[in-house]
Amino acid sequence: MNAVSGFVPAAGLEVDYADTAQLPVLLADPRVLAVFGFQAGDGAPASDDPRYLQVGLQPDGAPRLEVWRSTGTVHSGREADGLAWASDGALMFGALQIDESRHGGILEAGEHAYARLLSALPGQGYPHLLRIWNYLDAIIDGDGDDERYRQFCVGRARGIGTIDPGTLPAATAIGRLDGVRVLQVYWLAARVPGTPLENPRQVSAWRYPRQYGPQSPSFARGMLAAPGSSLPLLLSGTASVVGHATLHGEDTLRQLEETFANLDALVGTARARLPSLPAHFGAGSRLKVYVRDAAEIPAIRQALARHLPPEVAYIVLHAEVCRRDLRVEIDGVHGA
Repeated sequence: MNAVSGFVPAAGLEVDYADTAQLPVLLADPRVLAVFGFQAGDGAPASDDPRYLQVGLQPDGAPRLEVWRSTGTVHSGREADGLAWASDGALMFGALQIDESRHGGILEAGEHAYARLLSALPGQGYPHLLRIWNYLDAIIDGDGDDERYRQFCVGRARGIGTIDPGTLPAATAIGRLDGVRVLQVYWLAARVPGTPLENPRQVSAWRYPRQYGPQSPSFARGMLAAPGSSLPLLLSGTASVVGHATLHGEDTLRQLEETFANLDALVGTARARLPSLPAHFGAGSRLKVYVRDAAEIPAIRQALARHLPPEVAYIVLHAEVCRRDLRVEIDGVHGA
């Protein structure tokens, strides 16, 4: 922000996918805000650039990079405690990787991560969270309230503290299968607030009943950026949940159908506020599809080819979803 005039440039972001061989070229671009690799093991490309984060999820097919391109020149750095950041005057990318063993477990790691990121935002001048991703190993291990996702939700809420739930960001929480007990949290924040969205087919996550754990999840179903921005609609992790209940627990393809019904409803909610947003997924849509059972990925890909026009780019990742009866989840962006 210009300290004299108070001018804030309009936020702009383009999300796309690229080959892993392009990593050095991408990181040489001063308008690249962040790059994400999705690949477990030692074969993943490496870089110490703070704009690059490697997430240990196993891709189906050749690994791809997710690239966030800004409309402005990006500056980046890494704090002494490992917090990585990049910003362009309107938007901020940030990332934390928290070793669970150093904090007592996933609950304490979640609390530390959220308290740290929320303290970083105003200090950097980007106080408004738009979107956040949470990746942790073995997300559904543990029984009852000891389940790791439920424990993470408690820690996240403690780290957030008192907040108006109507201001929560869009979010994803997905389980890695790499055996590495490091909580990975990354986010997109802005100088000006966006508009959180809820889905008329679903109970707001922060209103889930006690049966899902001692602390309801802390996120909105989607996020629209401030008027005048050229950001896509930010879609939270979406699955086969209607009301608050999982549907089609033993049928992955029917869960996929229900997931698309939820995404359609969310896009409809966004269009009520932004009529220029395309009604259907198309060239401005980028999706990540998380699939629990790797053996079902070929059938999922066939179904995706029926649901989505060829201009929609997506990647398919083998991962665990945050409920034991959920078999597939989708997040992404729509309508840049």
